[in-house]
Amino acid sequence: MTSGPDSPEKTSEPRKARSRSLAPAVFFASLAVIALSVAVLYGISGLPGKEMATSGAKSCPTAATRLPAIAGAAKGEVAAFTPVKTARPAIDLAFLGPDGQPRTLSGMKGRVVLLNLWATWCVPCREEMPALDRLQAEAGGADFEVVALNIDTARLEKRQQFLSEIGVKALKFYADPSADVFQTLKRAGKVVGLPTTILIDGDGCELGTLAGAAAWDSPDALRLVAAARGAGS
Repeated sequence: MTSGPDSPEKTSEPRKARSRSLAPAVFFASLAVIALSVAVLYGISGLPGKEMATSGAKSCPTAATRLPAIAGAAKGEVAAFTPVKTARPAIDLAFLGPDGQPRTLSGMKGRVVLLNLWATWCVPCREEMPALDRLQAEAGGADFEVVALNIDTARLEKRQQFLSEIGVKALKFYADPSADVFQTLKRAGKVVGLPTTILIDGDGCELGTLAGAAAWDSPDALRLVAAARGAGS
């Protein structure tokens, strides 16, 4: 039987040839699409990070220059202190001041702040608080303050009793009975549990965090605070 002009025998070989000739083009076109996708993703995820770092450096120039000294001072009793990688403004927080009136963290600019979150049910907080009190007594002043912020939401009468029992004298009483400060910092990945302490410079820029209790009245802690204040820089 003679094959007609449209029979498979006559058309299959040219089709295979065309497929082989198209294969490299399809392969390289796929590579181009992948490369373009990677470039777009890098542009989306990479550029904002660069912009944030640049913005942080511009808004926190003093903190940026002090970070090496701060990192060098994070040793001994405060070795768990983790300096920020890029200096940028600290998250603004709202709470009640010693007079019971609303205060904000941004309103404390002009002094270095050691912000400590604590609660009456926190056993490590009870152990740490006297050291914070001694740090405030020794180093506190116009350009530095330990802001020990209570976040109890129930049985609020226990807060002052707690401070009296451990002999706190120098620390002022700051509180956030809504615990919004803790939740805000938790969402930002700044805090997991108590106690947590965040060091903020006089321009309101975050310098680093220490999770857990520390000997804040130790020479190591005093050197860390001195580095944040720019002593010797």
